[in-house]
Amino acid sequence: MANLIVRNLDADLVAALKQRASAHGRSAEAEHRLILEEVLRRLRKRSFAEVLASMPNVGLDSDFARVQADERADDAFA
Repeated sequence: MANLIVRNLDADLVAALKQRASAHGRSAEAEHRLILEEVLRRLRKRSFAEVLASMPNVGLDSDFARVQADERADDAFA
């Protein structure tokens, strides 16, 4: 495993990290490690195909067929 040193952090940020770590029953180092892992692992981008596959089925293709102007009924929204 690699080591990471973070320098020149604002004192308020360090205090917030320690407070958050304490609230979760972890050391500041463990909390820092968890925050980095959660944020960086979440960045995985999905492919266009994955996004399309995740969309719900909303009907048949025929439900979305174009209707020509001369084929429309006068009471199309009735």
